[in-house]
Amino acid sequence: MLAIESISQMKRSELPFLTVLTGDDVGQFEELKRLFLEKIGYDRSDLNISYFDMKEAPYAEVENDLISLPFFEEEKLVILDHFVDITTIKKRSLSDDELKAFESYIEQPVETTRLIIFAEGKLDSKRRLVKLLKRDGRILEASQPKDEEIRRYFTHVSHEKGLQFAPQVFEELLVKSGFQFSEMTKNLAFLEGYKKTGIISSEDIVEAVPKTLQDNIFDLTQLILNSKIDAARSLVQDLRLQGEDEIKLIAIMLGQFRTFLQVQLLAEGGRGEQQIVADLSHYLGRKVNPFQVKYALRDSRRLSLAFLEASVTCLIETDYQIKSGIYEKDYLFDLALLKISQNNL
Repeated sequence: MLAIESISQMKRSELPFLTVLTGDDVGQFEELKRLFLEKIGYDRSDLNISYFDMKEAPYAEVENDLISLPFFEEEKLVILDHFVDITTIKKRSLSDDELKAFESYIEQPVETTRLIIFAEGKLDSKRRLVKLLKRDGRILEASQPKDEEIRRYFTHVSHEKGLQFAPQVFEELLVKSGFQFSEMTKNLAFLEGYKKTGIISSEDIVEAVPKTLQDNIFDLTQLILNSKIDAARSLVQDLRLQGEDEIKLIAIMLGQFRTFLQVQLLAEGGRGEQQIVADLSHYLGRKVNPFQVKYALRDSRRLSLAFLEASVTCLIETDYQIKSGIYEKDYLFDLALLKISQNNL
């Protein structure tokens, strides 16, 4: 279960004395934080809630608020935001003495204070303070979710938003979003604004969801495979103007060609799609999405193994040459695209 799902039934009156929201999945963490604040009815004008940005707040003020008694209710909330001192991020807001003082508070907290900590990043489990937080508090961690968790969560979100998808189209959206929490959140928002009623089709995704870098590289690959060199150069120039680096472009192209090569090698042995998914998942040590295999088989069907092997080799050699500084990287990248195009003739 995602951490974000566990707070659906949470109530402000039932908060433990210590709650820590953390995680290195940035998109999920931000949404988790937003929903948590919504659940507790956070309002800056609420005098029973104290908020401190730990990047700026003097610890003396924080400590004073932690130990002081509430004025208006039996309990009060203290929120410590951006508390990166307890994560693996190499950034410090508090001194060693201040951290020790905070440790002392955690070991002997004030019963009328409900402490909430927001710490973006991964908790540093080696620190004694973190061990105390894990021992005594409730930890809600926005860690990188599994594909099935993403699928289940956003299926529920889509239903709540009233979004209906044609068969297989929801899976297309997941693949396009890279099974990333933040990308799925944004893309559902685009679709919600684009098509408020009716069944969402593949064409709606193309129209409503902005192209990702992966999409642009796929388009570039298709242009190269179809020997449309001028159009490919124009797209590369656009990507350069957007600040994309040739090494990054090569890495993504290499990933695409490797996938093409892998599925074709497995398909040559007479394996069907399901068996290719299972075998590829085993070889790579991670679960491969069936739709990625389906699309890779479709897009690589007319490409020979010799061409795919030569393309992978060309991209690896170009990456090495760029990193070695042999020639200008834009020249080497353009040359690689030309070689791949010519090899496919």
